Amino acid sequence: MKFGLEINEFDWPGGSQVMGSHLADIGRRAEAAGFDSIWVWDHFIQLRRWEDPLLEGWLTLAYLAGVTEKIELGTLVTGVTYRHPAILVKQATTLDVLSGGRAWLGVGAAWNEREHKAFGLRFPPIAERFEILEETLRIAHRAWEGKTDAFDGKHVQLTEQMDSPTPVRRPHPPILIGGGGERKTLRMVAQYADATHQTTSDPQVFRHKMDVLRAHCERLERPFDEIERTCGLELKPPAGGSGDTAEASVLLERVDALADAGAQALFCVLPGLADTDSIERFGADVIAERRG
Repeated sequence: MKFGLEINEFDWPGGSQVMGSHLADIGRRAEAAGFDSIWVWDHFIQLRRWEDPLLEGWLTLAYLAGVTEKIELGTLVTGVTYRHPAILVKQATTLDVLSGGRAWLGVGAAWNEREHKAFGLRFPPIAERFEILEETLRIAHRAWEGKTDAFDGKHVQLTEQMDSPTPVRRPHPPILIGGGGERKTLRMVAQYADATHQTTSDPQVFRHKMDVLRAHCERLERPFDEIERTCGLELKPPAGGSGDTAEASVLLERVDALADAGAQALFCVLPGLADTDSIERFGADVIAERRG
């Protein structure tokens, strides 16, 4: 089982002046604790409390790349309406080069209309957003296959395909698609992606989504086991419990249940990243225990 740390809240002690040092420390501590990856939201405004701080995702990952050595880095996930697809692919390639081959391209169809309007971005209808997602995936594969000819999509047109330098990771930075839509999203996972991320932490729901994905893979003649299967891990105590997180024994039971449902990587939102030892405790109590 792999473990990813989600960093999506930045209301740390000291405010903006020390936010960078806190972030660097969190990245190094996560690496030392045994986390395989770090994931950040690619949003421009904090989703839960709009007035709270939130750093831009790709610059955050670039900063983390410079202060860590081996942990992998990705957005969970970039809405494809936020940036032109070819520019997004260029960003992923750049992160992969500068990190020595540790970048992921995490993408989705986008959903937050308020955020789009706040930043002057067009918010297309849902069908169009999925069409843009598919064109983005095609452009990424074309770029990383070394194709240079024009791309003429329904929504995106490129006079030529350009992506130099090429990524470090081979055959390319892995692509993760977020979302559980059974007709479109999971079909695109089967056709284009290296990983799927489901926001659920319910083993039954996760198992069902993976059955749907397996059916898409069979139809498209894609080996199901080529796709890494990820989801969230619920950390809250059971009903009647106390504290921010459940006891280690409960977390380990949840890890095992999700593994039995087919999950291969679990992403965690730990409390108090900057001012508690939650990273180290999770590393010792859960990651080290499961890797024994």
